[in-house]
Amino acid sequence: MTSPRRRNVFLGLLPWPERKVITEALRTETVGGLVLLAAALVALVWANSPWHTAYEQIRDFHFGIPALGLDLSVEHWTADGLLAVFFLVAGMELKRELVLGELRTPATAALPAIAALCGMAVPAALYVLVASTGGGSLDGWAVPMATDIAFALAVLAVINTHLPASLRAFLLTLAVVDDLGAILIIAIFFTSDLNPWALAGAFAGLAVFYLLQRLRVRGWWWYVPLGVAIWALMYNGGVHATVAGVAMGLILRTTPDEGEEDSPAARVSHRVHPFSAGVAVPLFALFAAGVSVSGTALEHVFTDPEPLAVFIGLVAGKILGVFCGTYLAARFTRARLNAELAWADVFGLAVLAGIGFTVALLLGELSFTDHAQTEHVKAAVLVGSLTAAALAALFLRRRNRLYRRLCAEEDRDDNADGIPDIYQVDILPSTDTTR
Repeated sequence: MTSPRRRNVFLGLLPWPERKVITEALRTETVGGLVLLAAALVALVWANSPWHTAYEQIRDFHFGIPALGLDLSVEHWTADGLLAVFFLVAGMELKRELVLGELRTPATAALPAIAALCGMAVPAALYVLVASTGGGSLDGWAVPMATDIAFALAVLAVINTHLPASLRAFLLTLAVVDDLGAILIIAIFFTSDLNPWALAGAFAGLAVFYLLQRLRVRGWWWYVPLGVAIWALMYNGGVHATVAGVAMGLILRTTPDEGEEDSPAARVSHRVHPFSAGVAVPLFALFAAGVSVSGTALEHVFTDPEPLAVFIGLVAGKILGVFCGTYLAARFTRARLNAELAWADVFGLAVLAGIGFTVALLLGELSFTDHAQTEHVKAAVLVGSLTAAALAALFLRRRNRLYRRLCAEEDRDDNADGIPDIYQVDILPSTDTTR
């Protein structure tokens, strides 16, 4: 008797082993960044193809949930709805860093935190300087402040074979503080038509969420409906709905109880992160990055004051802010640079911080009401981010070759001394800052 043939289900779920491999891959920043890049490329090609009308119709198609008072376009559902999942993950990562990670002690957090703050302040100041000099609007001052951690870590991971591990830790800590700054900016400066009753309901929901965590209540059926209600109330209250995701991420408990294998934040992050990296953020990029890249549109990036200010803020502002902020903090305070890092490594990281995609595109949409101006600013974000990525790749590849050569020389010296390979390390970088 022959065994029944396995049928392929069109658009059905993949078998469990394949699903497990995909979700594990999406939990890594490298794969998430590559998926995000692929979605942005699809958006650019589609929006500039003969089928651009279909792209615009899908992007602008409206549907809603009347019971929640929502009627949004597909573009706004991805920006206000799906991106809240991304900010939920960001909130949990921020809480973990504050409780268990680099940010729990001021000594280790000081240098990357100062670098992040300067990396937000200097691009904003450069935007104001360039835009005001050209007679442009100052509304987009916040756009070049954000660093896209998924893209930045993806670029670093592709380049990195011998770079110090502390470079990635520095970038992660910087990105967490940068995300916190972006969250505060959205919450404070991009609120309109506040509805006190809806906001009161949202805060009441957050209080219930906190109480459930304190009482150690488990079960998604409690939290998912409550989370959706908090998100809808926050949106109707006039505050950007992504703030609801951050707030819930910060409330989730990050320290496991005695006998508990994982904390609630760790369990939620494990389940939600693949959806955030593989669905939520790519869909946002798909409907946010679809801007015209014709010769005329690209000319606006370097001729109009607002897009030019965004470009200069991302490419030059981030370098000046992150590198100079780090150097001055190490020079005039008790904060010290990790002994594994050289100042050339910090400069490469500062260039890498100019990749501002997800949050920068969101801030671009929130900052301007004129459609053409918004499209030009989005183009500036794309051009600036690609320029920063290319420059960082060139510089960090050079640093990587240097560390690889040092590693090879140390391996030869160790083998000549008869030291067993088991005692060798990948690299023992010098603390000489002239490297």
